[in-house]
Amino acid sequence: MAFGRWFRPEVVPLLAAMTFVTSMCTFQLTRNVLLNPDVRINKEHRRMAVLENEYEGEKYAQHSLRRFLRTRPPEVMPTLNQLFAGPSNRK
Repeated sequence: MAFGRWFRPEVVPLLAAMTFVTSMCTFQLTRNVLLNPDVRINKEHRRMAVLENEYEGEKYAQHSLRRFLRTRPPEVMPTLNQLFAGPSNRK
């Protein structure tokens, strides 16, 4: 198989990590260019020194993921935290 000659299995974790990081960077750059109210692509908005767009700024800053996480407890693994906290702190 010609593919096995050029591709080594030990490179797979590195490729996975680099693919993940590249996709996250692409997502953030695209989000900023398309949704950030401070980025001015439109010609009429570039002429204005100060944009009056508090609503757009609030909408950008308080996106749906942040609103969802605001209702959740600030724990990554609450079950493990309760397990290691001992019997006195269990719910």
